[in-house]
Amino acid sequence: MQIDGKDYRSIWFETQTSCVRIIDQRWLPHEFRIVELRDPDDFAAAIADMQVRGAPLIGATAAWGVAMQMVPDPSDSSLQQTIALLLSTRPTAVNLQWALDDMRELLEPVSERERARIAFERAKQICDEDVECNRRIGVHGVEIIRELAAEKPAGQPVNILTHCNAGWLATVDRGTATSPIYQAHEENIPVRVYIDETRPRNQGAHITAFEMKQQGIAHRLIVDNAGGHLMQRGEVDMVITGTDRTAANGDVCNKIGTYLKALAARDNGIPFYVALPSGTIDWTIDNGISDIPIEHRDGEEVTKVQGRLDDGTVARVQICPDETPAVNPAFDVTPAHLVTGLITERGICEASKEGLAGLFPEHIG
Repeated sequence: MQIDGKDYRSIWFETQTSCVRIIDQRWLPHEFRIVELRDPDDFAAAIADMQVRGAPLIGATAAWGVAMQMVPDPSDSSLQQTIALLLSTRPTAVNLQWALDDMRELLEPVSERERARIAFERAKQICDEDVECNRRIGVHGVEIIRELAAEKPAGQPVNILTHCNAGWLATVDRGTATSPIYQAHEENIPVRVYIDETRPRNQGAHITAFEMKQQGIAHRLIVDNAGGHLMQRGEVDMVITGTDRTAANGDVCNKIGTYLKALAARDNGIPFYVALPSGTIDWTIDNGISDIPIEHRDGEEVTKVQGRLDDGTVARVQICPDETPAVNPAFDVTPAHLVTGLITERGICEASKEGLAGLFPEHIG
């Protein structure tokens, strides 16, 4: 995607400095910072501290972390220690486990002298595969937007509500939930995106709004609790979100607050879609509500917010009385029966074991 007219991926290998570069998302939208990652601690901190976030990007970052460590030390102990360190960073996104398992299975059988080369090739391939996967999600998802546009008076936009950021900056490029939106924009289908601020970290306000502005797509920022009101008034045509982990039965785990949007959408007869690459499906879990681990993060994310002050300084400010205790679950699970459909790289299916089996029969035992 583009920033000020220049193409960027969210993660890339910089040959001139022999390091991996990322966009430090903690400072968006007020500051655009590029950070260099070199050793396993750099990559672990980038994931744990949310310099990078979003399930596909976390997986890609972990793959690069393994690859970079194979240059100075390709030993078995180095490989296992690096994988263990990166795996410990965040518990919910299944792509992290998938990418690290993939690298382990690929590298363990080969000689140490070959590991760096093979690891680099695979890390690059994982990134390229993510971009193509997201492009296909957009191709399938735009069909829904196209049908909604055909039902509206000429020139009126399709109103799409999204929660959190499942965009280019949550993946390597194009995004998941945003990919159909970008595809519609490229096809000159008028769209307007309602962006939940997404407390407590405000990824919608900080990142999705940043992306929409950079791509020239009409958008409006709303507080998290305004979505239901807009649905009641007929101002939302569809909801589309991403997911960090989807259970084999179609239950969807996404940023906290997604479940409430699904309830409001169901009550108002509005389609609720989830866009996901197949790497986000956890085929070992049959009940997302009981079995998907939910990350609980530092309470300061709730008690403080980051923004730009009138003098231009980016700062964090406290919004509650001193020593107020906070509970900070980062995700919730939306039951499959509230999901209209799952948009994947292979097509759109019902959010159910049977629906997923129709698109991915190789995963059904």
